[in-house]
Amino acid sequence: MTWSFRKRIKIIPGVHLNLSKIGISTSIGIKGANMTFGSSGTYLNTNVLGISNRQRLNYPETNFNPQIHNETLELTDNIFSSDIHEITSQNMQGIKEAIILANQQRKDLKKDLLKIQASLNSSKLKLGLSYFLVYGLVKKNIPENIRLNIEVKKEAIKQTKEQIENSFVKLEIEFEPEIREQYQALVEAFKKLITSQKIWDVTSAHYQDRVAARSSASTLVKKREVRFTMKSLPDIKSDFNALYFQNTNGADLYFYPSFIVMHSNNTNFALIGIDELIFNQNYVRFTETGIIPKDSKVIDRTWAKVNKNGTPDKRFKGNYQIPIVRYGEIKLRTNTGLNEEYEFSNYEFTEEFGKVFRDYQSTIKSLKQLN
Repeated sequence: MTWSFRKRIKIIPGVHLNLSKIGISTSIGIKGANMTFGSSGTYLNTNVLGISNRQRLNYPETNFNPQIHNETLELTDNIFSSDIHEITSQNMQGIKEAIILANQQRKDLKKDLLKIQASLNSSKLKLGLSYFLVYGLVKKNIPENIRLNIEVKKEAIKQTKEQIENSFVKLEIEFEPEIREQYQALVEAFKKLITSQKIWDVTSAHYQDRVAARSSASTLVKKREVRFTMKSLPDIKSDFNALYFQNTNGADLYFYPSFIVMHSNNTNFALIGIDELIFNQNYVRFTETGIIPKDSKVIDRTWAKVNKNGTPDKRFKGNYQIPIVRYGEIKLRTNTGLNEEYEFSNYEFTEEFGKVFRDYQSTIKSLKQLN
């Protein structure tokens, strides 16, 4: 008796973004199908799956005042974002549901794949035993049926692997030439930014009594080195890779042309419109007691122990000078709870990226208001 395997596959709704001078449109879903495959063939049962989303959004403008580490930095203490479930924009819910569907289907298919592979191994064992126990030599239809089952299972494995590869959200993006040029400039500025010798995620900053500590630094900062690169989420496939910001104390950030995915794991993530982001780029004066990155500039010097007026405190023997370097700083905030802060050893690249990002974000905001 032949073995049969049939698995119903949902076509994952794709996402189509159109960025033009008349606004931004986001359509989610395609005229899709449920697909089944098995020993008797592959079937396609068409139906309509998807939703559409096009609406006008207005968000209040919020500005941050420039601040300098060691001078006037606000007392932020621990720096981290709110619960990720509170951050997702309402108009991004459709995209989020598509990503969850793709991930769940891929997870289910991987389980199915393991079952089919185990069944295949069992059939191969039975085929060998049929000859070893002689009955396969007497009743030749027994090993023939087993061999047929083996071929069917191999085909099921092949098709399951193909479906795993196809369980993703396809993100298609159309730009008008001028907007595409702006986005490409953003990507190029980001590629420069990630060549900074050091990139840090600032995880906390708190006030220090300068007089009591005999120090020139009024703020103590904790930070960890992180990695920025170009890559996409496994649940999204697109011709455009995301700008990836690693986060040491929360969800990583993936910047796509019109939205940001704040990704902790495959089921725990948030989506934020780029127009909602409160972006602040500045420089910081940092009293560097460690190794100075090669692409950083020393802009001043202080003493390990100082008086109120900045002169060396002569009461301390072996008092020595400490360099003050200029680092780039980027702060990311939203009214829904995103709160991240990064420092970069290359200030010039940080400044360039900040300018290009603000220009691009301004364009996105203008397009949103036209919807």
